[in-house]
Amino acid sequence: MYNPKDIIDIIAGNVRKTRNPFGIPKFLVNRWHKGFDMPGKGDAMLFTGLMYQFVPYIEKSTKYLAKYEDTFLGNFIRFAGYIPSYLSGLGLSVITPGDEKKKFNGILQNIAKILKASKVDFFYRPDLDDYSGVLLYDLGDQEGFVKHARYVAGKLKAAGIKKLITVDPHTTYALIVLFPKYVGESFEVKTYFELVNFQSKNGHRHVTLHDPCFYGRYLDLSEVPKKVLTDLNVECVPVRNAGQFTNCCGGPAESISPKLSTEVGDRRLEELNLTGEKIVAMCPICLGNLRKSGADVEDLSTVIAQCLEK
Repeated sequence: MYNPKDIIDIIAGNVRKTRNPFGIPKFLVNRWHKGFDMPGKGDAMLFTGLMYQFVPYIEKSTKYLAKYEDTFLGNFIRFAGYIPSYLSGLGLSVITPGDEKKKFNGILQNIAKILKASKVDFFYRPDLDDYSGVLLYDLGDQEGFVKHARYVAGKLKAAGIKKLITVDPHTTYALIVLFPKYVGESFEVKTYFELVNFQSKNGHRHVTLHDPCFYGRYLDLSEVPKKVLTDLNVECVPVRNAGQFTNCCGGPAESISPKLSTEVGDRRLEELNLTGEKIVAMCPICLGNLRKSGADVEDLSTVIAQCLEK
């Protein structure tokens, strides 16, 4: 395990200097909308929180963290904070495979297609789409989280944004629970799958739905995607630990201890594999960590988007 303070200091420093945990300029991270027909005005703004965009970078960086965890060289990670954030971020961007970036950009494009098919009056403003800062809160840097969250909420409020459509549980929890509690700013927030509204009988399959902790334990949203899939003729097979009793994928621990994260992920995958059906995740962190454990897993948006095909 790495010294938690060393990791927190690096992440907090990057967020403070660049507004994201990896120091990568946002114009390099957030490119999924390029060349994709997106409305610029509407009733509610699609807010990705950059979480899906971050996954390829998370997977690349945690490979190095796993390599040096509990080694002599791992003790030197604290010095990473002395490297300019944008410089280290650019380096990480260069070594992260382009096909992985494209894959996760495709997930967000699927979500946009789903909203369009559901006749949702939404729009997208990449200049207003920022990281929520939720990892700072998870790691105990409440002061850093509050400062960043005020910045994010302030931009949205200044632009007159009142309604947000989210795509992942971490950002959703931050906006619904943490922003009002710690920043005093509230928005009308809905997840994209709560807005699915189209008919299709193209499903004809069984899947194993993994409930992420925030949707299952804290936001009470586990039944919504199940109903969406059922209505699309996709049957969700029962999972031993689900809903409010769902088990963690291990992802939240990967920045402090990749070994622990892998152990937790392996245990969860063993549970999910008992069903014998394709695993479906609805969280970018769960998706990445279950993949790391060897899961045959796809994103919820992919399954829903497939039902759009004739």
